[in-house]
Amino acid sequence: MRAYLEATTTVASGTSPDVALPVVLLATSQVLVAGARLGAITDVLPTERFEPDSGPEPDVDPLHAGLANVLEGIDDYADVVDPVLPSEIAAFSLSGDIATVASDLSHGLRHFEAGRVDEALWWWQFSYLSSLGPARRRSLRVVQSLLSHLRLDADDEVVADAEFDALHP
Repeated sequence: MRAYLEATTTVASGTSPDVALPVVLLATSQVLVAGARLGAITDVLPTERFEPDSGPEPDVDPLHAGLANVLEGIDDYADVVDPVLPSEIAAFSLSGDIATVASDLSHGLRHFEAGRVDEALWWWQFSYLSSLGPARRRSLRVVQSLLSHLRLDADDEVVADAEFDALHP
């Protein structure tokens, strides 16, 4: 959880824009695996009936703004809201998804650091099934698609020249 927060904060700083997408891809994939484990197990039930106060919510607006700046021009995308229900397409932003995930992970992390492990696990499981999972899935798909386009799309003339050169040594 901390690794995701550190990675996304580093990307939002704009210090290494050339590796922003690969870093987000790795961080999102790792958190998606951890969330899938929580989603696959039976419901985690916290010890206390009501959620203890974990303190003030972290301000993710600077993270969101920094990511939006780094991802300018590739931040917005459309996706199916719920693939099981009648299809509805909605607009999302990669920076918004990443900031949402960071906020939810931070919330659970504060419980974890306060020694309320069952509350943290409950929170992460609940948020994985309700918001984190869909946001992570969408952002992973978008980042993977962006990287595919960046690495595999080629100019038609360059491809034709390469094919000609390969066939006529």
